[in-house]
Amino acid sequence: MLTHMLRSARLVTTTVRNYSTTVQAPKQPVHLGALADNVGAVSQRKRVGRGPGSGLGKTAGRGHKGQKARAGNGKPTPGFEGGQTPLFKRIPKRGFYNIHGKEYQELNLDRLQHWIQSGRIDGSKTITMKDLLDSRCIHKIEDGVKLLGVGAESFSLPINIEVSKASKVAVAAIEKAGGKVTTCNYNALALRAHTHPEKYM
Repeated sequence: MLTHMLRSARLVTTTVRNYSTTVQAPKQPVHLGALADNVGAVSQRKRVGRGPGSGLGKTAGRGHKGQKARAGNGKPTPGFEGGQTPLFKRIPKRGFYNIHGKEYQELNLDRLQHWIQSGRIDGSKTITMKDLLDSRCIHKIEDGVKLLGVGAESFSLPINIEVSKASKVAVAAIEKAGGKVTTCNYNALALRAHTHPEKYM
C-alpha cells in the first residue's frame, strides 16, 4: 500500500500543467479604426424608476422604508462616529491663529553660496530679495526672507545682501567673510512693488 501511495504521489508531482494564455490572436488586422473594449468590459448603467416591468421601478431596488431607502444614506462625513460626540469635540481647543503673524521664506547660507558660485546670482553687487526670487533661489515671498546659518562654517564669500531678517549665526558668518547684512522691512504693497516693479510702471 505504501508503494502504491508513493507511486501516486510521484504521478501527481510530475504532472505538467498547461498555463498558456487563452487569449486568441485577432482574426482581422488591428488598426486604429477597429479598436474596441473586450467583451464584458463595459456594462450599461442601471436605469431605475422606469416602471415595474424593468425590475427596478417604484422603489428602485432600495426596498421599503428605513434609513437605506432614504436620500443621503451614503458614506458619512469624516469624523462622524455614529451619533456619539466625535473625538474633535471631546478634546479641548488649543492655540490660536495670529492674524498679525508674519511668514518668512527661509534661506540658508549653503544654498546662497551654491547659487553665487554657479553663476545664478551676481555676488559682486548688492543681493536683494528680488534677485533671490528672480534666480529661483527662493520660490515665493509671503512677508519677506529670513537668512539662516546652515552652512555657516564653510561660507567664504564677501557679499552684501538685503533681507527681512537674519539669524546671529548667518550675520556672523557673512561679516567674518568680509560681507554685510542689511535688514529691510517692507509692508505688503511695498514688498510687491519691490519684487514686481513692472506691475507699478
